[in-house]
Amino acid sequence: MGVPYPDLLSMSSKGDDCSYTDREVMLYALGIGMGTDPLNEDELAFVNEGWLTPREPTLKVVPTFASTFGYFARPPVLPVNRVKVVDAARDILFHKPMPITAKLTADSTYTGAWDKGDKGAIIQRESVVKDETGDPVCTIRGMSFARGDGNFGGPTEGNPEPHQAPDRSPDLTVDIPTTPGQALIFRLAGDRNPLHSDPEFGTKAGFERPILHGMCTYGITCRAVLSTFADWDPNAFRRHAAQFRSPVYPGETITVDMWKDGGTISFEARVKARGVTVVKHGLTELG
Repeated sequence: MGVPYPDLLSMSSKGDDCSYTDREVMLYALGIGMGTDPLNEDELAFVNEGWLTPREPTLKVVPTFASTFGYFARPPVLPVNRVKVVDAARDILFHKPMPITAKLTADSTYTGAWDKGDKGAIIQRESVVKDETGDPVCTIRGMSFARGDGNFGGPTEGNPEPHQAPDRSPDLTVDIPTTPGQALIFRLAGDRNPLHSDPEFGTKAGFERPILHGMCTYGITCRAVLSTFADWDPNAFRRHAAQFRSPVYPGETITVDMWKDGGTISFEARVKARGVTVVKHGLTELG
């Protein structure tokens, strides 16, 4: 049991199927809370293909829908304590716009592991998602925090330096509420970890109740940028990255603070009701 360092650096998986249809696209958008107002035409474009007033494209794809590929495409599972594993970060590079439907495959590998002693282990992986012609659609870099698997003898320093938000007041702040049952919807995108749905499992993992998926919070930060500085244009996204610092409980309101410097959007997210920061080092690159 534990992190098999350095052997994990040679562990990989190739050709994993990441195909999807518009059903998965709309389900993801619903999972991050779009469509709550059935008359909001900007959000309806992501959850309804439209028939009365034809538009091009007929459906928009939330860029961070690409994060769901990680549930089906990843390098071999490591022998770590799964109860204590949580998402630590996600960084997606978009090489081309996300299609409404697609047949995609992914090649995945581990790219690093850092030993944090009694605090646990940080494990980094990368997946390159390709279309049928072999062209890359996106590159997904993820980090997991294995809270029960530190002291494995790996490097203690050298993990990537995070993006820093500007030292000034945010240029824009938005509040995005979640619903008490939102994790039960979002899990249908592929992450069936009982940490997000089973009260007993959540307690064993050290939480007072099931928590919202980190990937749902990640998608909500994308939604915040999409609805403001990106003017609802998903094709404007070149990159979306964030680190997760504290869990969100379904039903809480997420406040996203944003700073704009040209095409670079820095962001952080917090839950004001508990006075906690849940996302730091957020970075969106628009083009």
